Amino acid sequence: MIGFDHVGVSYEGAATPVLRDVNLRIEEGELCLVIGHTGSGKSTLLAAVNGLVPYFTGGTLTGRVVVDGRDTAHFRPRELADVVGVVGQDPLAGFVTDTVEEELAYTMEQLAIDPAAMRTRLEETLDLLGIADLRSRALHTLSGGQQQRVAIGAALTAQPRILVLDEPTSALDPTSAEDVLATITRLVHDLGVTVVLAEHRLERVVPYADRVVYLPGDGTVTAGEPAAILARSAVAPPVVELGRLAGWDPLPLSVRDARRHASALRRQLPDTPPVSHRAAHAATGRLAAPPPAALTARGIIVRYGALIAVRDVDLTLRRGETTALMGRNGSGKSSLLWAMQGSGRRAAGRVSVAGAATDPAKLPAAEARHLVGLVPQTPADLLYLDTVAAELAEADRDARASADTGARARAILDDIAPGIAAGMHPRDLSAGQQLALVLAVQLTAAPAVILLDEPTRGLDYQAKAGLTGTLDRLAARGHAIVVATHDVEFATRGCDRVVVMAEGEIVADGPSATVLTASPTFAPQVAKILAPLPYLTVAQIAAALDQVAAP
Repeated sequence: MIGFDHVGVSYEGAATPVLRDVNLRIEEGELCLVIGHTGSGKSTLLAAVNGLVPYFTGGTLTGRVVVDGRDTAHFRPRELADVVGVVGQDPLAGFVTDTVEEELAYTMEQLAIDPAAMRTRLEETLDLLGIADLRSRALHTLSGGQQQRVAIGAALTAQPRILVLDEPTSALDPTSAEDVLATITRLVHDLGVTVVLAEHRLERVVPYADRVVYLPGDGTVTAGEPAAILARSAVAPPVVELGRLAGWDPLPLSVRDARRHASALRRQLPDTPPVSHRAAHAATGRLAAPPPAALTARGIIVRYGALIAVRDVDLTLRRGETTALMGRNGSGKSSLLWAMQGSGRRAAGRVSVAGAATDPAKLPAAEARHLVGLVPQTPADLLYLDTVAAELAEADRDARASADTGARARAILDDIAPGIAAGMHPRDLSAGQQLALVLAVQLTAAPAVILLDEPTRGLDYQAKAGLTGTLDRLAARGHAIVVATHDVEFATRGCDRVVVMAEGEIVADGPSATVLTASPTFAPQVAKILAPLPYLTVAQIAAALDQVAAP
């Protein structure tokens, strides 16, 4: 169905090719998972499937890419639209209409599909993805997760034989992600659709994959059975890391498979796990006097017409504490962040930041940034200069960091995603690299309160570990941090406290270990595998086994 023959891709100004001498075969009806570090070339590989490389992205393509018998050198992307459906990392950037229903119909209109068939397909797609209640909504009013589902739906209405998805679950809550993956799996097994999917949250996708394509970052590609590739890849979900640690064979790829191995491991482990960094932090907060408040929000209400997105929310953020803001898509997380930051809608309520006499909403943006910094879901909106170096230098100037312009921002960037070339244009970076750059820009100002809206989208496990380290250092300096996220594994490792929202209200608030294990929806993989033992991470298990083995 898809063939790469000695394919190479190079971009002007890049020191090395993104892809080199790639030979790959993806068969009809396969679900192929593409994995690798941030910036390793996954998006380039996907874009080559329907000719976006090089016709849209530029650069030089060598070798041949053949899709359903069509050589992409002779068929432009529009001439492959009936065969290949594509959903990019940023769904909003790909929308061309105003409402959900219009967007779903647009692709079919371009393919001149009969109006009666269009109506049937549209209704089927709305039901398939559970977005029928959104049909009349304006696209710009949807949450990031809702936009993602609409983008997938727009691709599906053309009934393509190949579906290419770049991080399709990155903006979805755990339940919505499972629904989307179940839909994709039905397309593969019931209709024989070939799916090529790149994803960083491997814990969600690996159990569904028929084949894994691994990009180590040197331009080469390795493909094979999931267990064989993941056994030696540098990126792996917690279930695979645990399998490696325990020496399980065959290597488990799902919680179900791991549970079958885990009984012997549970007998080896102490009933009480070693105290993790997060647990120790939470315990200190409970036993000692709580740290002073950095931001206090009272009676926050956010309305969009008749829709109440945030309902009379009270929230106190404390110095040195990292809080995960979680909840299903559309629960009001982003609206609450923007209301606290000051530039978003706020129908009622007040916000005060310690040491500031004025609500951030009443200050000029440049001044408010030093009190409350916010990284949005689409971080590229904040990038406007021609090079990475220019963005970093401007960040340091705005923050009045030092005479060595760009040094502080560069150091933060290298902590999160090392190796991004200073001369690269920000728009040429991958979505994960763009996010890392914007994080560095915002964090350079070192505001008292830092709000991050889905910061782990596009980041691999290594980059998320770097982000966790950066947030830890900021928390240690007394900053209050809120991370709106659907990434349960990141929240487990990186957050002291979890606040859960539903229907615009806060429904749970407490230490991360307590809240995340209170329901199966938010429990991390390790907790599910080793329940009822209260272990949360592979690092905890490794430490416990070392204690048991010590004389």
